[in-house]
Order: sequence, then C-alpha cells, then structure tokens
Amino acid sequence: MTSYAEEAVQARIAAARLKDEQRKRRREELAERRKYGLQARHAAKMRRWTKDQR
Repeated sequence: MTSYAEEAVQARIAAARLKDEQRKRRREELAERRKYGLQARHAAKMRRWTKDQR
C-alpha cells in the first residue's frame, strides 16, 4: 500500500513527464514548420531573381 506522499510524488513525476513530451512535440512541430517556411521563402526569392534576370 502506498502512502499519500508517494502517490503525490508519482503524480508530479507523471505530470512532469507529460509536460516534457508536450514540449518536445511542440519543438518538433515548430522545426518542421520553419523548414517548410524557409523552403517557400527560398523558392519565392528564386522566382523573383529569375524574373529580374530576363
């Protein structure tokens, strides 16, 4: 049988683990969005550059 203190500690550990997982997922999502944003900016720049070269 676990004590109230042990249960509270386990709950805090689980909450911290969940928070870390959410942070990690958010960082991955932002990195993915940033990657596609940079690709789109580069493509737009190249389109403008080639248009100006004509």
